[in-house]
Amino acid sequence: MAQYDFLVVGAGLFGAVFAQQARAAGKSVLVIDRRSHIGGNVYTEAVEGIQVHRYGAHIFHTNDRAVWDYITRFADFNRFTNAPVANYHGELYSLPFNMYTFNKMWGVVTPEEAAAKIDEQRREAGIKEAKNLEEQAISLVGVDIYNKLVKGYTEKQWGRPCDQLPAFIIKRLPVRLTFDNNYFNALYQGIPIGGYTGMVANLLEGIEVRLGCDYLENKAALDALCDRVVYTGAIDAYFGYSLGALEYRSVRFETQVLDTPNFQGNAAVNYTDAETPWTRIIEHKWFEFGKDAQGNDLPKTVISREYSSEWKPGDEPYYPVNDGENGALYARYRELADKEAHVVFGGRLGEYKYYDMDQVIHSALETSARLLKI
Repeated sequence: MAQYDFLVVGAGLFGAVFAQQARAAGKSVLVIDRRSHIGGNVYTEAVEGIQVHRYGAHIFHTNDRAVWDYITRFADFNRFTNAPVANYHGELYSLPFNMYTFNKMWGVVTPEEAAAKIDEQRREAGIKEAKNLEEQAISLVGVDIYNKLVKGYTEKQWGRPCDQLPAFIIKRLPVRLTFDNNYFNALYQGIPIGGYTGMVANLLEGIEVRLGCDYLENKAALDALCDRVVYTGAIDAYFGYSLGALEYRSVRFETQVLDTPNFQGNAAVNYTDAETPWTRIIEHKWFEFGKDAQGNDLPKTVISREYSSEWKPGDEPYYPVNDGENGALYARYRELADKEAHVVFGGRLGEYKYYDMDQVIHSALETSARLLKI
């Protein structure tokens, strides 16, 4: 007989939320992860008193009150607001694109002047309906901002020319005719005080977790332990890449401890020129206002340079390449997944879908409600 009602593959956000809901419903749960830590890509660890985001910056933001009420049961959040800076060959611009950006770029002072400038450049470009990312970006912010602040960064991030990327990637680009540097403009936002790892540990409290356990290498033995599997790994890997490999973008990090209290004065600085090899530098201490857990100023700092790259086996897959070809391949894998009667596929990799953290939580709550009838 099975020892567990559910085997959850992956101790990241989706897996942890599902496991918590299942345990609360009285189900027995085993959570496994091939990594040596819980938290998946939201994993943080303390270095010099600073919570370092090991897999890139994660800033929680949502307008979903139910998700916010749920996740704040497991962590207190600070009031961090994401206001990144763009560095183009030493010229600094505010992100998201707002009146500070337009003033620095064109010298305009009023929203009317900024709107007129964007409209003028849109008309000169002759774009009626955007057919790719380049045309979509120009229609939103004009040619000057596209060339300085979008093109280089985006092509480094995706490894493809902007005119070969789908328009929808940049439709969520915030553009504001106000002096508002709040990138997400969400009602609820912040970062768990003490880091994400503690939050995930609270979600998994009382649940058996096995780390360094690779599901696909031990599939038969692990399947025998449970009635159902919740799988949050890569869907194509589950099927042994039998239909071909889906494409992802990966990220490499160079992290340094610096003997200075302030390297760049902001949590995130994007390098938008094509010549700088990294996409951005994260200075982790500013996610917590430069303070340690006791509220003391920190004498050192930790930075991470991020380099985007094409995924290959052995790399961590980060961003699904959601173009038509990969969408069609995923649909074929989805057909196979639907035939796996005792397996549920969830999360960013299991569903081959770009998810913000609040969307991951929402999806996990919906999945658990459906499976647990709660």
